[in-house]
Amino acid sequence: MPTRPAVVAGTWYPGTAAALARQVDGYLEDAPEWTGGPIRAVIAPHAGLMFSGPVGAHAYKAASAGRYDTVVLAGPSHYVAFDGVAIYPHGAFATPLGDAEIDGTLAEALMASPAIRPNAAAHQREHSLEMQLPFVRHLFPEARIVPLVMGFQTRETITALAAALAQACASERILIVGSTDLSHFFDARTAQELDGRVAGHVAAFDADGLLAIFEHYPEHERGRFVACGGGPAIAVMMAARTLGATDARVLKYGHSGEISGDFDGVVGYLAAAFGTFPETPEAG
Repeated sequence: MPTRPAVVAGTWYPGTAAALARQVDGYLEDAPEWTGGPIRAVIAPHAGLMFSGPVGAHAYKAASAGRYDTVVLAGPSHYVAFDGVAIYPHGAFATPLGDAEIDGTLAEALMASPAIRPNAAAHQREHSLEMQLPFVRHLFPEARIVPLVMGFQTRETITALAAALAQACASERILIVGSTDLSHFFDARTAQELDGRVAGHVAAFDADGLLAIFEHYPEHERGRFVACGGGPAIAVMMAARTLGATDARVLKYGHSGEISGDFDGVVGYLAAAFGTFPETPEAG
């Protein structure tokens, strides 16, 4: 497959390597050091870097305490409707920080699941994975990636992705990333209340409880009231648990109003980590 171009470089994040590295470094500098133990998976947001970067940096700085050969990226489809999970199984994703090569061997292993199939069209415009790459390329420049985009976020697809990740990602040198923003376009107080429910289930490592909240709403409302990437995030939590993670930590919450100054219609962001941590980890 051809190299997938960086379609939001220069708009959602800086389009040159030097400017992008400076911005990423600034966010990482503001995030605390992590000494809580090895991380198997994280949740990170995917809005424009100036909005979500200060939150996402917490997840990636914590993960950078470990060493990973491959980063598996699971996010929602914002533009293409389809059943199952779309994988980009070969080639690379272009970024201003250099191409992120795809781990074709792991991609093939994931395609043992009938829910995961190649679908380049689903990746063509999608930003939910691309917005992870500034941190991935900067912190893990030698790591390969596996890009996964979830279509309709049904219980069947969520559990199928979770099972596939748990089966194929046994190596502790694989980091799994669930890409999602939280509630969309409520006033800041309402957003914090809605997002607090999500954060509570994440902190409790309660994927089933988060799935119950997700399914409480009609599918077309789940992204607004819960999380646009709720399905991928839940699947990543389920997989991390199966892979041996015993603990979850919410590392940071924020919303777009903190950057824009507009508190009347905000988007919520969350950073979280899953692994086996000391009872009272130090996060800086």
